[in-house]
Amino acid sequence: MKYLVIYSSRTGNTEKIAMEIFGALPGKSKDIQRVEERKGEAETYFVGFWNDKGICGGEIMEFLEGLHGKQVAIFGTCGMGDPEYCRQVARRVEALIPEDNRYLGSFLCSGKMAPQVLERYRMMQMEKDCARIRRMIRFCEEAMLHPDSRDLANARMFAEKVVREREIS
Repeated sequence: MKYLVIYSSRTGNTEKIAMEIFGALPGKSKDIQRVEERKGEAETYFVGFWNDKGICGGEIMEFLEGLHGKQVAIFGTCGMGDPEYCRQVARRVEALIPEDNRYLGSFLCSGKMAPQVLERYRMMQMEKDCARIRRMIRFCEEAMLHPDSRDLANARMFAEKVVREREIS
């Protein structure tokens, strides 16, 4: 198989991105699977995750660490869609990929968070209102609208770019 999209999705955000990436991949030599149902091998992997305290969850960690001699792109969703934070998360996840793989890049976007997260920040604000907590509340509120059509289009463009660059080299 040429392409395999493997993902973990807790709330459906990452699954939406995974489906968009899968749809952007050319040909019929491709598949999409949840990490817990994975079977088969591929030349190129698109590995998706939801942000779990600044990195991917354990199943994705284990999967990435077990890949060898493959081409790997990562994608994910972060409730806190702050671009710098997303870059930090991508770097942490990228570091899990063994060096004998070819890393093809990353795509991260904002995703809805559980309502309890927003409520927790609002409770914190009642105890101590500060700029940092107000910023966290703003990110949570904005995240409720994601992934949106723009995020999906960007995910598609990311997959298409990876495919083009993969085929050139």
